[in-house]
Amino acid sequence: MRIDPICVATALLIALVQPNVHATDLTLEQVRNLLAKAAPGSPANLAGKNLSDLDLSRLNFRGAKLAGASFFGAKLVSANFAEADLAGANLNGAWLMGTNFRGANLSGASLLSVVILGGEVKEMPNFAGANLSGARMIADLPNANLGGATLTNARIGVDIKNQGMGQMRTDLSGANLAGANLAGADVNRTLLSYANLRNTDLTGTNFFRARLSGADLTGADVSGADFTEAELDGTIFKGVKGLDKAKGLNKAMNRDKAIF
Repeated sequence: MRIDPICVATALLIALVQPNVHATDLTLEQVRNLLAKAAPGSPANLAGKNLSDLDLSRLNFRGAKLAGASFFGAKLVSANFAEADLAGANLNGAWLMGTNFRGANLSGASLLSVVILGGEVKEMPNFAGANLSGARMIADLPNANLGGATLTNARIGVDIKNQGMGQMRTDLSGANLAGANLAGADVNRTLLSYANLRNTDLTGTNFFRARLSGADLTGADVSGADFTEAELDGTIFKGVKGLDKAKGLNKAMNRDKAIF
């Protein structure tokens, strides 16, 4: 995987300012006031703000700006966004170590070059049951929890046209995606080795050149999914639905080593 120079620069910044990660810029009441003043066409601007550790559950951040100049986004370390509305929010470059998005609405949100590594807290953000339909994401999320999440039409794969600095891949190796809905999602070239995809809706999912070595697709629906040039060494397809309607299996890598 190519290293994203933006993430490297951000990680170096973390090392320099790490002691201030939890020194929040705003109180919960101040955040509530900013959100209350937001209006269509004029979303709340929280770019670059430190909201670490705040309980922001069930609040309306629809369309909010949580990114920042040069991708140094808002610090949301261990913040609680459970069941919050972040539809269309811009979280590019946000610091998401230990952030809780359980059941949150992140439909159409942008999560490019988010910061996970470094700092005091190295826990993965929690996206269990979250709505990420239509979201755009490029992030390192190995072993992250996306169980039961909705990722219909999400764009998680490499965007060849808009990645001039190299192909940054999303890393979901070992991630929990059990029971998630990835219908129509683009996960081309995504790292999904040993990911839990049991009972997942993968209808029409684009797995072009995705790394699925050791991934468990038991009970998943793969109707219309495209496995062209996907790595299938040790991939488990037991009890999958729609296998006869899947595409590109004859062009997949190491198909003979997959478990059917």
